[in-house]
Formats: sequence, C-alpha cells, structure tokens
Amino acid sequence: MIGEGKEVREFNGRPHNMERALRADFAFVKAWKGDKWGNLVYRKTARNFNPMMATAAKVTIAEVEELVEVGELDPDKVMTPNVYVKRIFQGEMFEKRIEKERCARYER
Repeated sequence: MIGEGKEVREFNGRPHNMERALRADFAFVKAWKGDKWGNLVYRKTARNFNPMMATAAKVTIAEVEELVEVGELDPDKVMTPNVYVKRIFQGEMFEKRIEKERCARYER
C-alpha cells in the first residue's frame, strides 16, 4: 500500500520505493567552533546530524561556542564548509548539565 503510485527501483536484488528528498527552509545547528566565514567544526554527538542538516536547508544558521578568525581552523577538521552557512554567531552562557552532573557524582 505504501508504494502505490511511486517509482520502484531494484538495488542488489531488493525493490525500493523512491521518495523525494526532504528539503528544509531553515536549519539551526550548534557547532563547537566556527570561523567568521562560516566553516564549522562539531564535537561529540553534534557530529551525527548537524553536518547533514546544514547541507539540506536553504538557509543554515549556526551558533558556535567559539568564534575564531579565518584561517585558525585546521582545514582537515572542518565538517561543514562555509558555502552552506548563511549566518553565524557566537552563543552565550552555555550550560553543560551533563558534565556538571558527572563531575558531582565522581566527587562524592
């Protein structure tokens, strides 16, 4: 029922329903570091979906913990190039609840 009226292609001997790609108008991503041109570096779990979402949206707005000058980021570590980022700003007052909770546990 799901595949009625949709294109079906076979890959490796298995039929697959073809769907249109999701396209977002805006993507709001949080990165660890970014330069003033919009190149972004992510840490930990932010690496999972933020790079993909940044490339899937018409307008990507990035909040970074640390905003650095152009040329300060190692090019091999950049995960989202500036061509996908339309706006970038440095956030304020990042609360890291998990890190505080874990530290408190180990101090007991």
